[in-house]
Amino acid sequence: MYSRRSNGFTLVELMITVAVVAILAAIAFPSFQSTLRSNRVASASNEVSGLVALARSEAIRNKRGGGVCGSTSGTTCDGAWGKGMLAWSDVNSDGALGAGEVVLRFVVVNPAITASGPNAAGITFDARGRRVGAEPKQVVLQPTSCNKQALVRRLTVNASGQISTAKESCA
Repeated sequence: MYSRRSNGFTLVELMITVAVVAILAAIAFPSFQSTLRSNRVASASNEVSGLVALARSEAIRNKRGGGVCGSTSGTTCDGAWGKGMLAWSDVNSDGALGAGEVVLRFVVVNPAITASGPNAAGITFDARGRRVGAEPKQVVLQPTSCNKQALVRRLTVNASGQISTAKESCA
């Protein structure tokens, strides 16, 4: 009699494989969530740094100024840093985003990130690329769920327009 071996998996082998994968996923999931939070904050921090650098370089290029502010709509500065941020070119040198001035870039903030920054005027630069105002301006970014990890990023723009970033633990 001819005996033929079938190819494939039995139901028991398949169920054991599924159980092992489920156990490994349950162990890896919390660590992966922490990695996702960290990457979201790093990405948002890089985006803010890029916007500040863009506004500063545009302020020097157009010899009139520029700035970064919190914005819900992408057309006006309303101080809503958690909704979005925009970089703009100050055409009339008044230090505020007004009608007819160019919005260079608008970025929507990830809903999983909490962002706060200066008032509606935002961070403004003069024609030489220096920040307008006496005290340093700060933008603070953190995930909505933090678990006391060092995921807070505090970006500080000093008087010369340079950005420094500090990592802090969540409260």
